[in-house]
Amino acid sequence: MTVVGERFDNRSMELPDELIRGVSDVHVHSGPWLESCPGRLDPFRIAEQAAAAGMRSLVFYDHTLGISCGTSMLTRRQVPGIDIFGGIILTTALGGLNPRAVKTALHYGDGAKFVHFGAHCTHFMASNEGSYVDGKPVPFKDRYPEFAAKELARSIRIPLDGNVSDDLAEILQLIADHPHVHLNTGHVSVEEAIRLVDLAIEAGITKIVVAHPCRGRMTTEQQRALAAKGVLLEGAVSDWMFHRGLPRTNYYVEREWADEIAGIANAPEYSGVVPWAKQIREIGIDHFVLGTDYGIGSGPTPAEGMRILVSTLLDLEFTPDEIHTMIKTNPERLLDLQA
Repeated sequence: MTVVGERFDNRSMELPDELIRGVSDVHVHSGPWLESCPGRLDPFRIAEQAAAAGMRSLVFYDHTLGISCGTSMLTRRQVPGIDIFGGIILTTALGGLNPRAVKTALHYGDGAKFVHFGAHCTHFMASNEGSYVDGKPVPFKDRYPEFAAKELARSIRIPLDGNVSDDLAEILQLIADHPHVHLNTGHVSVEEAIRLVDLAIEAGITKIVVAHPCRGRMTTEQQRALAAKGVLLEGAVSDWMFHRGLPRTNYYVEREWADEIAGIANAPEYSGVVPWAKQIREIGIDHFVLGTDYGIGSGPTPAEGMRILVSTLLDLEFTPDEIHTMIKTNPERLLDLQA
């Protein structure tokens, strides 16, 4: 895409709005929400604003109960002019690595478009989320015996070597059998993500995304190696615009399990927008899909988040064509939206 007359030092206020037209946000937290973690808008208003901005599609996430393809179906029917997709995020509420949950999601609502291997209930996140005690960060597993005995014990974990469980093997085969569905590594550790990518490729899965909190902890070399395998790398506005340290019950209903220290545990990927963008340049824009990760009550709306993303990339001297590669062309390929 070429915008005639627009330069870094001579941009119109309308340019970000023009560049939003036809793009996809691949990471929107649409709700429903926990009472203790309110959302910014309901799914219908999220979609209405995105449609009014001229966006092509949204991908809805539900990291609490896990299945968003029912919400996406209802929203798609009520809000014309925009494609809405949902999927399944594996959660301990759904039984963790549960093939039955995946099989159900593939046929529920308008059918899962992605299978995500866990957000705040992975072993990595359950090991690192926590709160401050006397000014020092303390993981929940070290502070609450019940958390360690129950939540950490049943958290989602990918084996780093050896044979995989029958349940994991079945989930991978289910994804492989549905080529329109993509695998998202979720918030696992770097080592788990690399193993999961290899297992997915061995199973015949052709669409793989490395989730942004995991990708951000990887070295540039590790990301390059995954990109060389055809894997897409996710980036999000929340990587560099997030309320770190603000207690948030992302997953657990217990108020005392409101995480305050994830920004410390995940510090490398929250190092600021300039190094974030520099790494994208080094690895190559053809390997990235970008979304907002917005929807939470204390943040901008997802539509405004997309404008922030576009405006920021323009400030960093990405061209309109480069921006569209990451928020239009690559997402369309991932979601089978090519014209």
